[in-house]
Amino acid sequence: MVKVKPEHVITILLVDDIVEIRANVKKILSFEPDFSVIGMAGSGAEGIALAKELHPDVIIMDVNMPGADGLQITTQIVNMLPETGIIIMTAQDDPSYMRLAMNAGAKAFITKPSSPDELYNTVRAVYARARAPMLQQSSTQQPVIRTIDKDSEIRAGNILVVYSPQGGAGCTTIATNMASALMRDGIRVLLVDANLQFGDVGVFLNIVGRSTMVDLVEDVEDMDTDYFENVVTTHNSGLKVLMGPGRPELAEKVIADPGALTKILNKIRTSYDFIIVDTSLHLDEMALSLMDMATRVLLVSTPNLTSVKNVRFVLDLFDQLGYSLDKSMLILNQVSEDQHIKKLSVTTDKVGLFLKRPIAAIIPTDDYLMLDAIRRGIPAVALERDQRKSPIKELLALSESIFTDLMPIPEEEPPDQSGQKSFTKTGFRKRAKTA
Repeated sequence: MVKVKPEHVITILLVDDIVEIRANVKKILSFEPDFSVIGMAGSGAEGIALAKELHPDVIIMDVNMPGADGLQITTQIVNMLPETGIIIMTAQDDPSYMRLAMNAGAKAFITKPSSPDELYNTVRAVYARARAPMLQQSSTQQPVIRTIDKDSEIRAGNILVVYSPQGGAGCTTIATNMASALMRDGIRVLLVDANLQFGDVGVFLNIVGRSTMVDLVEDVEDMDTDYFENVVTTHNSGLKVLMGPGRPELAEKVIADPGALTKILNKIRTSYDFIIVDTSLHLDEMALSLMDMATRVLLVSTPNLTSVKNVRFVLDLFDQLGYSLDKSMLILNQVSEDQHIKKLSVTTDKVGLFLKRPIAAIIPTDDYLMLDAIRRGIPAVALERDQRKSPIKELLALSESIFTDLMPIPEEEPPDQSGQKSFTKTGFRKRAKTA
């Protein structure tokens, strides 16, 4: 009698010619209850035979093995078992080699030695991506709606561009905190550092990306979601981050094709519910193309005359471009509670009257809290436990407003007299605000 494995257990085959490495990886995987190593192979030929016999969910494959290398074996197994996700594990930390692995059919690429968390997350992500087509084929034909469903392959694809025409207005602070605050169960969030020459997202989150968007732009036409997922960096919180160029001179590779970043985001936007894009103050062709595709533009100003004046110019440009009024959200940031400073600042009432737009959020300043968050590499909304404290309260309220506005969920009415479930005419209702 054949035993049917529980649905939540991911079966894994290890293929590596070094016995010690196989044993070590198996030991690491054994600590997770949803993993089961069902076979180990010491060569490519043995790996093919075991894959054909065992039909594992995931294969972790070494590259450098006697005879056929891991890339050749990957291609053969993908043709034989397209439902199996293959992870290439190698000591060669080279983006061009990662591209070869993706072309061979691998779903992920990790380097030796990898941390247990990276290995666990990669296995689960590959399993989820590999089984998604099967779930789509087996599901009944229903209209696709943008809804909150953590098992859905098609995501809402909301793009939030954070921009200010004034340097030092706090765009990176707003972007990192919005990305963190929008994360919740079943919601996929991506943070993009599009301040190409001097981006600070990596500093704010204390992460160093092995790969950056530079690795994507040169071959953007052939980029697929699997390759993209191996270029993004994962913060300790689970937030996905597409890092900008590591050095100012490398930015030229992205600037040379101003439409490259929008092409990248268009290809992967339905893999995420929210994509938050941090930008520089330059209102160039790339920035405008990002704003064109954005669901919302979070326009950040500080309460001083030069910043408010520059924001007015940007709003005039938005009008000329034909943007709808609800496309832009005005954020007044770094509002001081110090009475002496407030006397030298533009009052919030005057800002609203001058710009002729409602202010979506007024964010008080707290330099100590923000600097402490940067020092720890954790967004302030995730660091500070007291959610009633400013500016945490205001940042969370802004994120909840955005979430409520952009992520409707189906509203189910009570059963009718026939006992069948029915829905409202609109089919949606706004998500209730959390306490």
